[in-house]
Amino acid sequence: MIALADYEKGKRYKGHYRRDLAALQKRLNHILVAHIVHERPAVVMLEGWDAAGKGGIIQRLVDTWDPRHFEVYPISAPTPEEKAHPFLWRFRRHLPEPGDITVFDRSWYGRVLVERVEGFATRAEWKRSYGQINDFETRLIDSGTTLVKLFIHVGQKEQDKRLRERLDDPWKRWKTGLEDYRNRAKRAAYLEAMHEMFERTDTGVAPWHVIDGNNKKAARIAALTVVADVLSANVPMDPPVLDPELARVAHEALDG
Repeated sequence: MIALADYEKGKRYKGHYRRDLAALQKRLNHILVAHIVHERPAVVMLEGWDAAGKGGIIQRLVDTWDPRHFEVYPISAPTPEEKAHPFLWRFRRHLPEPGDITVFDRSWYGRVLVERVEGFATRAEWKRSYGQINDFETRLIDSGTTLVKLFIHVGQKEQDKRLRERLDDPWKRWKTGLEDYRNRAKRAAYLEAMHEMFERTDTGVAPWHVIDGNNKKAARIAALTVVADVLSANVPMDPPVLDPELARVAHEALDG
């Protein structure tokens, strides 16, 4: 059973951060190439608290990726068009094509988190959503798409520190808003919703990976390692084979 209190140690990263991050990013670049070559789709999904560090993780995740083969979708409140459809519709629209990777900054789990806590979904709606989500994820995986589910956790003290930093730094203020404090005031209700979410959707085919986000550097390395491990386990990691005709033409042109 997942207990978020187990992910609040905030231990400092003991390795060489820049060197290890660069090595991970090189590995992740090879992993994207493997998806392109073998035409495999993948979804990386991040959930977590406000100011938990999701954006920083995503920034470093995609840093070396070819922009033609990945998309990042930040999820906010549904539009009127999206509200007119079943709640999973807007996510299905952005699922990756073979050879591409889609990154969701927040996800369909908003149905059983913010929509539950804030009353945007009825009790019957969010209760029913657990089964719908599990079915959606199972079908996604059965179709050949790799799914990585990350939850970035921070304790209240660390979250407050980061919210204050956003207020104090004029170039970070755009990252905060009234909803951050609305959510903060309901932390107990969100914790209850999160733990039920884990209990109902931490499945064998689509497990959750909880990251201790209380130290940013350690969290980034941990999150990128999980993504690399899961993605590489589901795609052949053989480098592209050099086409003999291409090799012949290239050698004639380059070697004269």
